[in-house]
Amino acid sequence: MDKSEVRDMILSKKKQTGVTWKKMADEVGMSEVFVTSACLGMNSMPRDKADKLATYLGLPQEAGPVLAEFPTKMFSQTVPTDPCIYRLYEIVGVYGETLKELIQEKGGDGIMSAIDFEMYVDKIPDPKGDRIEVKMSGKFLPYKSW
Repeated sequence: MDKSEVRDMILSKKKQTGVTWKKMADEVGMSEVFVTSACLGMNSMPRDKADKLATYLGLPQEAGPVLAEFPTKMFSQTVPTDPCIYRLYEIVGVYGETLKELIQEKGGDGIMSAIDFEMYVDKIPDPKGDRIEVKMSGKFLPYKSW
């Protein structure tokens, strides 16, 4: 069993039962964003949380250790064609250099970590049309001179 097989089992279980990512995250006591990412194969869960999620979803016992395995993060295409994911690439394309400039102006010569990182996604009601709010917080990692 590998990460793609566990991902497929989780997505199938999610579709069959209607369980939400938030409910899965609450069940194991972790972030909704992180649990979703781990279930999709892009992060590894602590073993106890992985086993708990596998049990909660009624997955085979072997699924827990797979969810706890370190992932290999491979991207199959340069720019995804799914409109939701593509728009995030578009945001980085349009605002990436702006973000870099502002991060470095405020923090110095460095980057925002995607390892020591948190992200939250919320739907915000708005009279002009509901909005999606994405909040990201990553540790600032200064570049070293030597």
